[in-house]
Amino acid sequence: MARLSDLFEKNEAWAKSVEEQNPDFFDTLAKGQSPRYLWIGCSDSRVPASVVTGMGPCDIFVHRTVANVIENTDLNMLSVVQYAVEVLKVQDVIVCGHYGCGGVTAALHGHKYGPIDNWLRNIKNGYQLNAHRFDDKSMSDADRVSLMCEVNVAHQVTNLCATTIVQDAWARGQDLAVHGVIFDLASGRINDLDLTYTSDKGLPPIYKMDS
Repeated sequence: MARLSDLFEKNEAWAKSVEEQNPDFFDTLAKGQSPRYLWIGCSDSRVPASVVTGMGPCDIFVHRTVANVIENTDLNMLSVVQYAVEVLKVQDVIVCGHYGCGGVTAALHGHKYGPIDNWLRNIKNGYQLNAHRFDDKSMSDADRVSLMCEVNVAHQVTNLCATTIVQDAWARGQDLAVHGVIFDLASGRINDLDLTYTSDKGLPPIYKMDS
């Protein structure tokens, strides 16, 4: 296919390079996966999980959405999380946002784009819950967007921890941690937002469920 010739050429070069370095790599890859991490990140092309973490194809299970939103009615996301937690038995789920996120910026500025505005409302809900953090009138627009990117990660971590999948895993004593981090496009570094849950302790009581 002429339109994809560059993609196929790069794939061929990559496959040959991998085979030269590790002849058994693809045989091992075909036998299955047992990643430790589930990465839930933004669909932005600048933040590919395995690239920014320096991990290989077998190391990290990935799901990406616009603005790394975790919506409780998103069957695709819930299916990924359930498979990762209950079948693959991942130990760490990472919710990764990034500074300069277009989805967060659109939600914060109230731009209208169409159907995606319904998706971005989840981010606006996160803003509404944290509106007091944006009261400083001296804050620049860029600083407001950066803060909202961090607030959004925290909001999505809470959304994830509130799912029955994660709650059930903790209830049965499964070793599972949920983390919130953010990627800095300007430095290439992943920054820890000190948002880690290993149980429902610390979550707002309304999200906790009786066993």
